[in-house]
Amino acid sequence: MHGLIRLFLIGTLLLLAACSDEKPFSRHKPLPFPTPGQHDLVVLTSPGLLTHKADENGQYGGLEHDLVEIFAEELGVAVKYVVLSPDQIESALSNDKAHLAAAWLTPSENPKIKATPPIRYSHDLLIQHEASLPLQESSELAGKTVHVIAGSRQAATLQALQKSISSLQLVETQDPDIFNLLEALSERRIDFVALDSSLADIADQLFPNLQNSLTLKNEQPIVWLLGEKPNAELEARANAFVKRIQHDGTLAKLDDRYFGHVNRLTQADIIKFLGEIEATLPKYLKFFQAAQVVSGIDWRLIAAVAYHESHWDPNATSYTNVRGIMMLTEETADRLQVSNRLDPSESILAGARYINLLKESLPDEVQEPDRTWLALAAYNIGPGHFNNARKLAQKLNADPNAWYEMKSVLPKLGQAKYAQIMKTGRARGGEAVILVENIRSYYDILVRHAPAAPKQTEKKAESRGLKIGGGTGLKR
Repeated sequence: MHGLIRLFLIGTLLLLAACSDEKPFSRHKPLPFPTPGQHDLVVLTSPGLLTHKADENGQYGGLEHDLVEIFAEELGVAVKYVVLSPDQIESALSNDKAHLAAAWLTPSENPKIKATPPIRYSHDLLIQHEASLPLQESSELAGKTVHVIAGSRQAATLQALQKSISSLQLVETQDPDIFNLLEALSERRIDFVALDSSLADIADQLFPNLQNSLTLKNEQPIVWLLGEKPNAELEARANAFVKRIQHDGTLAKLDDRYFGHVNRLTQADIIKFLGEIEATLPKYLKFFQAAQVVSGIDWRLIAAVAYHESHWDPNATSYTNVRGIMMLTEETADRLQVSNRLDPSESILAGARYINLLKESLPDEVQEPDRTWLALAAYNIGPGHFNNARKLAQKLNADPNAWYEMKSVLPKLGQAKYAQIMKTGRARGGEAVILVENIRSYYDILVRHAPAAPKQTEKKAESRGLKIGGGTGLKR
């Protein structure tokens, strides 16, 4: 009898061992090294503005998304994204479901899980309405209710705080868009929101009646997680990539793309603009949307340009005789066959067409959104001065096709020594930088607070034989 039991146990153990070898994501069978045309770079990520987010046109962006794309381009491979909640990522990575995880993550508490050097640093922050009494220390969270994105780092931070503050209430929402929570906070439907500090300046721009409160957790590094036993070559390439982007301008350019403009407007500027969206914009909305139909430029970008130029005043006139809601020069108006610069319909359409002409004048290698930002700088100082700035950039070994570098070159047009080098008159290049950065902020605010033009608008235009221009290609 004992022999039969022993045989039964041995057979059972052998059967279990055989089954365990057939698990689809065994730690002993890591994904193959990504190779062109054969194996994609598989990346775990989470939805969010900093990580992986689709715009209204279905184009994905996000600071980490863009970094991953650059890394994959270096490897010569395509990327396959696996979108998970942040609290699901480590288990998926340990089961060899991906090559790396890029989801605004901090180093794992599991010392076996390897990570790249830090990409950036951030901390967890509490946000509240400006009309509420600010909290001074974490003990004041007793009896308070804080809303947070489910599975986020901030949720984990607050769960840890609950161990010492038992009356702290935590509400975890499944909606990954933190700005929906901030909107509810702005309208005082909820009391507190926890978010990543990297988003605080953007939150200030979109919701000026909010204020930063407590730092919930001190600054932490943001890394890519590589798993317990990453491919040695991939680990070396990823680590080298992260170190390099800190010094060659790659990360600085992406930081500028997502955060570089958000501190230009004051709280008073933003509050005034939000008021004008309600009071004045409806009068001209149909003209902006009609201009989108003809030009292909998002009507909200055209409206942002118009607001910066004239504060949506169709009768605006400068001392240099620049006039109308889009502040067109007489020369530009004649070129675009505008009969009356003070007619908002004519002015808006001409301004949109002019932006497209300036974009088309740039070399083919200029990518969006730089193409649009550079065109707007030319809109401000004129094509002649702008082309001089591009020539100066080349003399200074700066990239004339990159907004991040041109925003440092343009102000030099106002300096006598550079005017002598270029043998041209001085120009207010610094004003062009301010214009572009302000327009970027106004555009962001409009994207949040004003809907995109209805799709049927373009269909109606096509049925009437109107020519539709190309899209802006703008990404956050």
